[in-house]
Amino acid sequence: MPRGPGEYLDSLKDGRVVYYRGKAVNDVTTHPIISVAAKHAADLFGAEDRLYDGPNYGKISRYFKIPRSTNDLIDRHRLIYNDTMRFDGMFNIVQAIGSDALFSLMIIARKVDTKYGTHYLDRVMKYYEYVVKNDLAMAVAQTDVKGDRSKRPHEQPDPDLYVRVVEVRNDGIVVNGAKIHTTQGPVANEIIFLPYRAMVEGDRDYAVAFAVPANAKGVKFIVRPALEYDGNPNAVNARARFEVESLTILDHVFVPWDRVFLFREWEFAGPLAWYFATYHRFTAVSYRAATSNLYLGTALLAARANGIENAPHVRDWIVQMIMYKEIMRMGAITAALEPLIDEGVAVPNPVYTNVSKLYSNAHFVDVVHGLIDIAGGLIATMPSHDDYANSEERQYISKYIRGAVDGDTRYRIMSFVRELASSHLTGYLLTAMIHAEGSEAASKIGMIREYNFKEAEDLVNRVISRLRI
Repeated sequence: MPRGPGEYLDSLKDGRVVYYRGKAVNDVTTHPIISVAAKHAADLFGAEDRLYDGPNYGKISRYFKIPRSTNDLIDRHRLIYNDTMRFDGMFNIVQAIGSDALFSLMIIARKVDTKYGTHYLDRVMKYYEYVVKNDLAMAVAQTDVKGDRSKRPHEQPDPDLYVRVVEVRNDGIVVNGAKIHTTQGPVANEIIFLPYRAMVEGDRDYAVAFAVPANAKGVKFIVRPALEYDGNPNAVNARARFEVESLTILDHVFVPWDRVFLFREWEFAGPLAWYFATYHRFTAVSYRAATSNLYLGTALLAARANGIENAPHVRDWIVQMIMYKEIMRMGAITAALEPLIDEGVAVPNPVYTNVSKLYSNAHFVDVVHGLIDIAGGLIATMPSHDDYANSEERQYISKYIRGAVDGDTRYRIMSFVRELASSHLTGYLLTAMIHAEGSEAASKIGMIREYNFKEAEDLVNRVISRLRI
């Protein structure tokens, strides 16, 4: 049954264990910081065109439409892009990431069932039906804390540095460990846990995928400080638009068998991680293309406010920003045009997905550089919002801050530029755009693994075969 924003927010009042800055949070919907992330998520449930008539369950979220074709993937790209634009250029993850995971599980479950005669696909589809019918918000916890990166999971000095099975019961399993970087976990209904990496037989207790409610006994969220808003009176978009991440603790959490989607089939841990990464990087370039409009738009307005919109260096930066945005869109659309059809599910082309994701990783810093160069040093030294609110100061600030536009207009523009290019949010986004949805190294590994080198090799072999030696 589709839910509205109020129903979603009410569902979060369930006794979940959340900590923020060393204190327990009794209600995430009323907490002065976490509630902003919750309300951002709630806005997704208020989107008028979020639903479509599904073939089996009536009206359901478009995010849950299983992609079967190029058109389905293009529709998904547009959905993510348009929703990011709808929510002021900030991604809204709570149904996108969970569906990325579900599609990946559908593919892997069938493969495991084929090899071992298991019944994982039945479990995955029943869980999918539960999520769809209840219109749930989801988070995905994939990244283990990893410990010593040179060692495999079973080689770590502390066995809990990757999530693992610690007990097997007749009715389910008990898991222990922690995941890091769990976006919107504290304001999700369900958390899906996936393996992070390829594994060997010695890692079999770590080869596990499952889902638990956010309020399950033993699940605890330690939320990162949201410095882009918390204690920041100069916040602009971040007053209403940000998401939170957590260190997600699993302290001997029981998982019933019907919520276990991979159990010790270690050779499928890597493929499951790969499928999820491919879907989620497709999601990434779709939302990042939309988010880049914030930088392109503020660069244009800042240039006009400074009276330099026709300067050659400004045009060069604007062209770079256009390229950044459109290469990501091109990558997403091309990945949809040439998908892999695996177990009846359409997977975005992994090469085109990774090419555009890598471009995003490598060049976001150039976008920030360009915005700073266009706006100037004022974004680091300008008076605060508190100063501007003081009428005695404002008369002077407005008078002397003016440029090619009046002082009030230029102050507003530069305030937003400051948030995007010279603030805690900037630091967060610089890190996220390099590491979120997979690091540069992970994307390179994925691209080399999937790239078909035969065409290039055959061409060269044909040419050199004609050499007379």
